[in-house]
Amino acid sequence: MEKPVETRRLTKRYGRTVVVRDLDLTVEPGEVYGFLGPNGAGKTTTLRMLLGLVRPTSGSALLRGRQPGTGGHLDGVGALVEGPAFYPYLSGRDNLRVLAHHAKVGRKRVAAVLDTVDLADRAGDRYSTYSLGMRQRLGLAAALLKDPALLILDEPTNGLDPAGMADMRALIRALAREGRTVLLSSHLLGEVEQVCDRVGVLSHGELIAEKPVGELASGGTLRVVADPADTALSLLSSTLGADRVRRDGRAIDLDVDESDASRINSELVHAGLAVSELRWHRPDLEQTFLELTGGDSDVR
Repeated sequence: MEKPVETRRLTKRYGRTVVVRDLDLTVEPGEVYGFLGPNGAGKTTTLRMLLGLVRPTSGSALLRGRQPGTGGHLDGVGALVEGPAFYPYLSGRDNLRVLAHHAKVGRKRVAAVLDTVDLADRAGDRYSTYSLGMRQRLGLAAALLKDPALLILDEPTNGLDPAGMADMRALIRALAREGRTVLLSSHLLGEVEQVCDRVGVLSHGELIAEKPVGELASGGTLRVVADPADTALSLLSSTLGADRVRRDGRAIDLDVDESDASRINSELVHAGLAVSELRWHRPDLEQTFLELTGGDSDVR
C-alpha cells in the first residue's frame, strides 16, 4: 500500500537560511500523525512543500505516490493551511457551494460536510458573523468537500478557546475513525497527546524524534518517601547500586523497572522503615520535548 506522505532529504532554503533540512518523513495509512514543534520550526513550510505551494530546494516528497506540482497530485487530499479564507459577505453554505463548483462536487456533499463539522444550523449566516471556531470548522468542511483519504491540517486549533479546541479535537478523532489519514501540525503538546497516534518532533527545521505518542514520553523512575530518609537511602544504595539512586529532598528516585515496586516496598518495610509514598513517576511529553530540543520552550 502506498504511503500517504513520504519525504526524503526534503530541504528548503531562503538565501542562507535553512528552514527545513534533510527531512525524512513517513505517514502510514489510517494514522493521525502529529507534526510537533515550536513556531518557526519549519512545520508550515513543510506542509506547503507537500501541497505544491512552495518548491523545495532539494530532496523529494510524495503525496499518495505523486510528486507535488504534478497533475492530480492533490486528488484525494484535503488541506487547511494557515487559516481559512472565504468571502465575508456570503453565507457559510454559499462559500462551500462556490468551492464545490470549482472542485466539481455536488451540492449534496456541501450539506454532508456542514453536518460533519456541526455547522448546519448556522450555514445560512454570513461568514463575517462567524466566530473564530466556526471559521475553523468551515475551513475543515472545505477540506472535506472532495471526501479526501488524506487530510493535512496546519494548527487547526490555533486561537480557539478551550471549548473550541475540544470540539476540533473531537472532529479530528471522528474523521480518523472513518479511516482517513491525518497529518496534523501543532505547537500544542496537549493536542498531540490527545489526538495523535505518532508524533514527529521538529526543531530548527530538523526532525529530531519520531515515535508513537506513548513511547515519546516513555521511561520513568520509582519515587520513594520513607522514614528515616537517611536509612532508606543507605539501604537502597547498597541493594540497587548508588548509580541507580538519587535523592531529591525527602524523596528518593530509583532507576528501576516499574515491576520492581512491590519488592522494594517489602524490603523497606522489613527493614523497619515507614513508607509513606511509593509511586511511578513518568515524564510527560512537555518534559521530553524540552529535553529533545534543548529547552526550546515555544511549545505548550
